[in-house]
Amino acid sequence: MAAQAFSILLALLSAIAGSDAAGSVGINYGRLADDLPSPDKVVQLLKSQGVTKVKIFDTDPAVLSALANSGISVVVCLANGQLAPAAGDQSYADNWVQANIAKYYPSTKIEAIAVGNEVIAANVTDETKVLVPAMKAIQASLVKSKLDSSIKVSSPIALSCLGSSYPASAGSFQPALVDVAVRPMLDFLRQTGSYLMVNVYPFYAYKDNFNQISLDYALFKENPGVVDSGNGVKYNSLFEAQLDTAFSPMSAIQYDDIKVVVTETGWPSVGDETETGASQANAAAYNGNLVRRVLTGNGTPMRPNDPINVYIFALFNENQKPGPTSERNYGLFYPDMQRVYNIPLSQQGLNGNLISQTNIG
Repeated sequence: MAAQAFSILLALLSAIAGSDAAGSVGINYGRLADDLPSPDKVVQLLKSQGVTKVKIFDTDPAVLSALANSGISVVVCLANGQLAPAAGDQSYADNWVQANIAKYYPSTKIEAIAVGNEVIAANVTDETKVLVPAMKAIQASLVKSKLDSSIKVSSPIALSCLGSSYPASAGSFQPALVDVAVRPMLDFLRQTGSYLMVNVYPFYAYKDNFNQISLDYALFKENPGVVDSGNGVKYNSLFEAQLDTAFSPMSAIQYDDIKVVVTETGWPSVGDETETGASQANAAAYNGNLVRRVLTGNGTPMRPNDPINVYIFALFNENQKPGPTSERNYGLFYPDMQRVYNIPLSQQGLNGNLISQTNIG
């Protein structure tokens, strides 16, 4: 009996350990700017902060070469404008994979290819219709190069693809998108063992509804929480509610088994007068608390046993991004590699074991 009890205890401890596994924190390294440091210096900066995952929006040779033998995993991107050529011509996809993936792997730890960005969004477009064929073409090219077991293929979706987004339990996809793109993509992800990429920005929800949404709730601070009227679940952060809003429609169409990675999330440190909530203090609170939340472990109420994996947007303020002021001020660092605000970016950072970025030459 004692042995049996001990075995049960071990099983319970294993289950508990599995349920609170820490997630991972990566950074989006955008480069829409004319004043950024060289890729080599950027890699030094990332390493000094304990960052082991980065996502870029292209396959720039200088960046991929700088990341070689760094120990940093990278997600690369096939641009939206390349979807139609890849979908319509397998040789285009083959050549792209050879020139941009096989050439650098495995010295550069390419772990995934984001085929397009926010192609599945509010409306059906020409790009939406060719997305999954493009993903299949890239996957076929990886198979030919014997890289398919090492590199995943996915595509980041925007939460605007949801027809209903509140409460989280009532989340649903835009009906016009389901058969055209959503279900075919989820089928592809299931067949290839890949994961869904989702971009989640509580800032926009807060900015547009600041009279109804608590700032503390949006920033992961202490707050009374918000109860989902559909299932009675209480949420303590807007981020988790938004993530479950993506899980809910996946569950409704029987794709609970597809894992999810948040490929973009962040908060701007500066904004226009109408961009309520954009401030350095709020950006520091959101991103700092996000890192702590992710590295502490546990999932969302709908998927409590799935660690939350995120890529913060963005590494630098980017002075050539179009749009409102906030778009140019999501960076964790200024172009001179000084911090915009001081937050940890890794478990080492949480433990206080960091090298100052001022030591990067």
